[in-house]
Amino acid sequence: MSNDLTVIRDTVRTFVEERDWDQFHTPKNLACALSVEVAELLEHFQWLQSGQRDELGQAKLEQVRHEMADVMVYLVRLADKLDVDLGAAVIEKMALNRAKYPADLVRGDARKYDEYKA
Repeated sequence: MSNDLTVIRDTVRTFVEERDWDQFHTPKNLACALSVEVAELLEHFQWLQSGQRDELGQAKLEQVRHEMADVMVYLVRLADKLDVDLGAAVIEKMALNRAKYPADLVRGDARKYDEYKA
């Protein structure tokens, strides 16, 4: 796990331990909580034309930042509970994505990998 993620993990661990919440942090519960936080993040973009930064405004952007932090906290906590190295998982997944989406074949094309192969 990268140093930044380790600091986040340790900060969240301490927060949870201080409140005796580990008993509630099962992988299922954390995955559910993560889903809820992602939905709360998405809610800020609902009905916007594009959701670009200038369309959000400063107050809304701060709310988006906090929702993003909530998502990160639950994701890091889930990884901690499942003993998953998120940094390594991202590197591994990007290698798989490179193979699935070769740049010379998909550049500028937003279709899913199984839609562009003839």
